[in-house]
Amino acid sequence: MRRALELAAGVRAHTSPNPWVGAVVLDAAGEVAGEGATSPPGGPHAEVAALSAAGERAEGGTAVVTLEPCVHHGRTGPCVAALVAAGIRRVVTGVVDPDDHVNGRGVSELRSAGVDVVTGVLAAEGEHLLQPYLVHRRSLRPFVVLKLAVTLDGRLAAPDGSSRWITGPEARADVHRLRAESDAVLVGAGTVRADDPELTVRTAGDVTSPGPAGQPLRVVLGRATGDRRVHPALEISGDLRGVLDYLGRRGVLQLLVEGGSQVAGDLHRLGLVGRYVIYVAPVVLGGDDGVPVLSGPGAQSMADAWRGRLVSVTRLGDDVRLEVEPRQGNL
Repeated sequence: MRRALELAAGVRAHTSPNPWVGAVVLDAAGEVAGEGATSPPGGPHAEVAALSAAGERAEGGTAVVTLEPCVHHGRTGPCVAALVAAGIRRVVTGVVDPDDHVNGRGVSELRSAGVDVVTGVLAAEGEHLLQPYLVHRRSLRPFVVLKLAVTLDGRLAAPDGSSRWITGPEARADVHRLRAESDAVLVGAGTVRADDPELTVRTAGDVTSPGPAGQPLRVVLGRATGDRRVHPALEISGDLRGVLDYLGRRGVLQLLVEGGSQVAGDLHRLGLVGRYVIYVAPVVLGGDDGVPVLSGPGAQSMADAWRGRLVSVTRLGDDVRLEVEPRQGNL
């Protein structure tokens, strides 16, 4: 299953709106016979790719899959049927697929066909990897990733509004990987006017290339008409929950929010952020001015402070990348 998760992670930026899934097929003797991962939309799913690689050795063997196999016809045929037709005797799965077309039916149909099924193997790791897909299927909203680049004294920008560049090249390259994994990138209209961002994935070195649909959808919260770099961006206004509902209906699984301070503060206070990715640079502005990380009202005491869960800490050049998620009950 760990190998299947590695395979799934390797195609993370290329499968949306399909889930990124990995599969390993073992022959009847327990030896690896084939591996596969989800192809870009329209291509074979992970199970079919692994079965193809295994060939006749799949008969009587075991399939290890990170997500429950599908049972419905979409762009491709159902994976359950392919597993049964290949003579697979045992299927080991990680995460139950909450999609309305599946949601336990894959496991049920496999068992009805006489296949031994084991569920829940490394489920926590699988759910973390598939979090945007799972959140979208359960809530019909995108998984919101809030990206912040901050100085050591907690500022997003200097008093004159300048923020280029707080972080170094390694951190900026990591942001392009985040964009490549996201279906849409959102900024406030004020950020567009101040920074003139391109909001695109630019490949260089080992930076992941854009996914199968090309560049992520560029979304501006508010009106910024006339800015050439973000044209043709989607300009959208209104209640943030309504904005997320709309983007969810458009098939956005992961929404990367890149600013500004007001948008970040509003999303945070409404409990709409699923993951905070914070790049901290050894840069100090000093003084009482500058743009705070989250604009708007905040906690008045430590007892009322929001507390998250630290997921990872990574050094990127001279900068540090913090990944934080809400604690249970903070959403």
